[in-house]
Amino acid sequence: MVSRVTTLAFQGIQALPVDVQVQIGAGMVGFTIVGLPDKAVGESRERVRSALQACGLALPAKRVTVNLAPADLPKEGSHYDLPIALGIMAAIGAIPGDLLASYAVVGELGLDGRLAPVTGVLPAAMGANGLGKGLICPGPCGAEAAWADADMSVLAPDSLLQLVNHFAGTQVLSRPQARLSAPITALADLQDVRGQETAKRALEVAAAGGHNLLFCGPPGAGKSMLASRLPSLLPPLTPKELLEVSMIASMAGELAEGKLTDRRPFRAPHHSASMAALIGGGLKVKPGEVSLAHHGVLFLDELPEFQPQVLDSLRQPLEAGEAVIARANNRVSYPARFQLVAAMNPCRCGYAGEPGHRCAKGARCASDYQARLSGPFLDRIDLRIDVPAVMASDLIRPASSEKSADVAARVALARELQQERYLALGLDRMTNARVPAALLEQVASPDAAGKKLLEEAAEHFRLSARGYHRVLKLARTLADLDGEESLRKIHLAEALSYRGHEMIPQAA
Repeated sequence: MVSRVTTLAFQGIQALPVDVQVQIGAGMVGFTIVGLPDKAVGESRERVRSALQACGLALPAKRVTVNLAPADLPKEGSHYDLPIALGIMAAIGAIPGDLLASYAVVGELGLDGRLAPVTGVLPAAMGANGLGKGLICPGPCGAEAAWADADMSVLAPDSLLQLVNHFAGTQVLSRPQARLSAPITALADLQDVRGQETAKRALEVAAAGGHNLLFCGPPGAGKSMLASRLPSLLPPLTPKELLEVSMIASMAGELAEGKLTDRRPFRAPHHSASMAALIGGGLKVKPGEVSLAHHGVLFLDELPEFQPQVLDSLRQPLEAGEAVIARANNRVSYPARFQLVAAMNPCRCGYAGEPGHRCAKGARCASDYQARLSGPFLDRIDLRIDVPAVMASDLIRPASSEKSADVAARVALARELQQERYLALGLDRMTNARVPAALLEQVASPDAAGKKLLEEAAEHFRLSARGYHRVLKLARTLADLDGEESLRKIHLAEALSYRGHEMIPQAA
């Protein structure tokens, strides 16, 4: 007779059902696991054996065979311990097998029978709910699993013995409660930034339309300070976005005590980060920084210090909104719809163009440094802002800057306009920066004066097709901030001014 328990395998944030089949029969005494297991799954034999002994059970002196089906799907991770143990217990009659039929099971066993937390419990709960089943998971992960569905059955024991007692009716496991984590610190406020009015305006525009942004200026000008204020201007995560972000964090093991947060992610990797760290990868294909920043902000400080090939690897996620990691025997895709904010010095010494300063290498200091950024990468950045050094007079004067809450209110109004516009076109939660090019003529058509300016600019600066579309998207956001439906010349002129070294034609 074969006992069966359902568990799940992960491909990105997608949970695929796995049938754990356990057979105990005659033959040479042994414990074999088949079905393309990795090292962690293979080692579960010893953890399961010790955990059963801790519960007063012993493996029978027979041949135990565990098959993880489908056999051609790679099985990775320690979360197969608990379903294997429960399958063996059902096969020897320690627990009723029919009670397990309505659950999917994940969990790692300790040698004493305690359950250790595992990654990916939220995607596992979503997958189990899609199969019409409940979920059995370790106690520390119960709050995480409870977010999948309020009506879904979730059992979160702290040990294997607690689960056995629950099925025997001598102990009742209550359903865990979904919880949000309280913010540890308040978001940094834009009011703290003195001066830099142009950069603040660009930050507001970037927040309103979800545009990518690059600050360039000398050390100490406030580039990082400005970038860290962007989360305070963005609206909170919607329930759907919250689940998507939390599923990625769950796969990365970054959900503390199973609690979710409604704050948008803000990831700031060091410039020594590898391509695998940024895009994702590794032996078990974990999500990278671009996926952990999904529906949030990815901040790259000291941009030219990143390896050029690492920066160029961002081009596909920036365009497609997903990070695809392809291997010889596997292909994993993680969502990566993030907003890129970067900061850089104008040259290696940091002061090129500053009054009274001469670079030791002359003009080559700036040109060589900026050449580390490829044209295709820069073409995907909508706003390129020069951030000059802050004068002492700006610091001495009383602060008169707007609070983040005031700017965030205008950003929220602009995003509501975008949501209404794109919902009418059948697109959900779309921002101007992500609108398909096929719809631009319909949603971002300039007036006659604006068309003339745009034609002159496109010819004079040789805008690429992508650059042309991004100017239109940026102008659409500027019009939304003004509460106007039509794109006027002033919106296009401001959008063109944010293209960095590209200037508006004198004829305009």
